[in-house]
Amino acid sequence: MEHVLPVQVYYEDTDHSGVVYHANYLKYFERAREHLLGVEELVALWETDRVGFVVYKASMTFKEGARFGDQVDIRTTVRLASPYRAVFVQRAFRGDALLVDGEIELACVDGDNKLVKLPGIVRERLA
Repeated sequence: MEHVLPVQVYYEDTDHSGVVYHANYLKYFERAREHLLGVEELVALWETDRVGFVVYKASMTFKEGARFGDQVDIRTTVRLASPYRAVFVQRAFRGDALLVDGEIELACVDGDNKLVKLPGIVRERLA
């Protein structure tokens, strides 16, 4: 299952040359993950169970830069790497053109930053 989040590129997202600053793709990818998992569900997970996500590993390959005014689609697929980690394959596209190819691996931690298994609701959402 692929999740798609359209993102509008604003002037504030770009560097002096009008191209999206590289670190902003991490923000776009995180926003897409939040939409995929559900913002309300993530808030409830933290407030109820004191469980949240941390980035374990991130890898990105930049093919072409998005520019001010572009609409970029963040396409996300997920696979479970272990009972503790999920891998989000995330790609930024402008139309059919692949701009950025990324893979972000997340782990779950509790309120004391101790590693915990992915909660059942998360595993169900990702299945």
